Amino acid sequence: TQTPDNILAQTNSSTDILCQTRREHTGVYWYRWSPERQQFEFLLFSNSLGKSTYGSNISSKKFTVRGSSSQSYSLHIGQLHASDAGMYYCSVSQSSELVLGSGTRLGVVDVLPLPSTSRPAPLTRRPSRCKPKSKAAGSKGACSPLVWVPLAAGTLILLLSVVPTALRFYRKHRRSWVGKML
Repeated sequence: TQTPDNILAQTNSSTDILCQTRREHTGVYWYRWSPERQQFEFLLFSNSLGKSTYGSNISSKKFTVRGSSSQSYSLHIGQLHASDAGMYYCSVSQSSELVLGSGTRLGVVDVLPLPSTSRPAPLTRRPSRCKPKSKAAGSKGACSPLVWVPLAAGTLILLLSVVPTALRFYRKHRRSWVGKML
């Protein structure tokens, strides 16, 4: 597994990508997919003894690997520039199979965006309004006539059954109310 999933860093700063492995291996490979160059690039291989082998045109001053254990490796990238942006992958080789990590997207900008100072509005549940997105969507969901017509009919039947019961109750008790008033 790799953490974090995304990094947004400022030009000339540095960053670290953590790779944790669960399998036996002889070391960790690091690769970068560069969207700018549209290529998958081998950066370096770091063995379990801490020795590194770099890809062509890869600087050992820019990329270093720190291993805190035999299952945890950190790729340190220094002096970031826009050309460093891309997807970074750690990988281990096991039984002649190359297993890639989940990937970390690195973005490099000249100025980091300011954090938002406004608080998000509290979440409240609002009643859903029936606004079909298309004619086909108009016949689905809570707004469908298949839902509200039976509900309206049931409500009407309930109201019609209450009226005679209320009239009967009124007539029965009217005599006793009139007698008490006199």
